[in-house]
Amino acid sequence: MGKLNIKPLADRVIIEPAAAEVKTAGGIIIPDTAKEKPQKGIVLAVGPGKKDEPMTVKVGDNVLYGKYSGTEIVVEGKDYLIMRESDIVAIV
Repeated sequence: MGKLNIKPLADRVIIEPAAAEVKTAGGIIIPDTAKEKPQKGIVLAVGPGKKDEPMTVKVGDNVLYGKYSGTEIVVEGKDYLIMRESDIVAIV
């Protein structure tokens, strides 16, 4: 978990996606073109929330989110997602 110099606004969070699976449970190697987008990651930064809606996730939480949620960004060569807290479906 790294330190980012990006501060999300309102109800947005920055997530470091988990690495995509490279092997199936049976040991078959999955090529890059067939890998599923990860749907879990670690929260790296949390915005202050909205006036009437405080944030429920915090930095360091492992979360699950929708497959096509968020906006992908690249900072110093690493991929991150910025998404609204409402796109997060669970803390695990």
